Amino acid sequence: MILCCGEALIDMIPTATTDGRQGFVPHAGGAIFNTAVALGRLGAEVGMLSGLSSDMFGKQLIDGLEHSHVDVSHIILSDRPTTLAFVQLIDGHATYSFYDENSAGRMLSVEDMPPLAQEVTALYFGGISLACEPGAAAYAELLKRAGEGRAVMLDPNIRPSFIRDIESYRRRLNQMLAQTDIVKVSDEDLNWLMPDATSLRDKVARLQELGPSVVILTRGGEGATGYLANGTQVHASAVRAKIVDTVGAGDTFNAGVMAKLSELGHLHPVGVAQLSAETLTEALAHGARVAAVTVSRAGANPPWAEEL
Repeated sequence: MILCCGEALIDMIPTATTDGRQGFVPHAGGAIFNTAVALGRLGAEVGMLSGLSSDMFGKQLIDGLEHSHVDVSHIILSDRPTTLAFVQLIDGHATYSFYDENSAGRMLSVEDMPPLAQEVTALYFGGISLACEPGAAAYAELLKRAGEGRAVMLDPNIRPSFIRDIESYRRRLNQMLAQTDIVKVSDEDLNWLMPDATSLRDKVARLQELGPSVVILTRGGEGATGYLANGTQVHASAVRAKIVDTVGAGDTFNAGVMAKLSELGHLHPVGVAQLSAETLTEALAHGARVAAVTVSRAGANPPWAEEL
């Protein structure tokens, strides 16, 4: 089982009302939630570990996970509120205003983190859950306790507005990267992480030095490039699509990559370390194909396997 560890929230998507004014419709979302849902719809065995509220939005999130065949046995329930993200769309691209104080997800503690059964063979981390305390420290501790012997993928999906203590964030993220097998970054993420490096390739090399066997760099419409530890570099082009919005695009790309690696029997530490260029290219291409479907419709609505 791939266990997706991190935030689940409600995306409030702008929608025209009958009188012409703009309203907001609640859609289940969050970077880690979207990835878990996409994995479930693609047929991978997947579960989610997150803090969810017992309120109506929390129920909506659990219903969404179960509908997409995601195991919810690791969900930690509380009576704190659900995180809300109000979305603004400009030319199909999303910006967010978050309401996250004292939320069920953010307030997870180290003590809340459960032991993991042997059936959990891979872990996925990322998103705002790695930036917001105290939950960020809880996820870092979970990786420290349970990462050994499991494949680990991490997508920092850096949002600078969430980072209150940059040095603490960098230190925690670097510690997690040292325990990570696959890291996916956008070009914006990479420039934030490595501001002093001169070239893009130099930045990737410095990221590899932190620990990951595989670095995946996404550049929107320019596709994704994968870098192996031996210096091999591969590329997968973006799949053309009529963009409705980009909500969840990167999350479903990650799901496509993990689903393909799992299907091919490579989603374990040794398998990732020994990836061939051909296998990595196939995984990147599958991720691009999955993401193309997601951006062609409103909200984070990943495809089911049969839609591909």
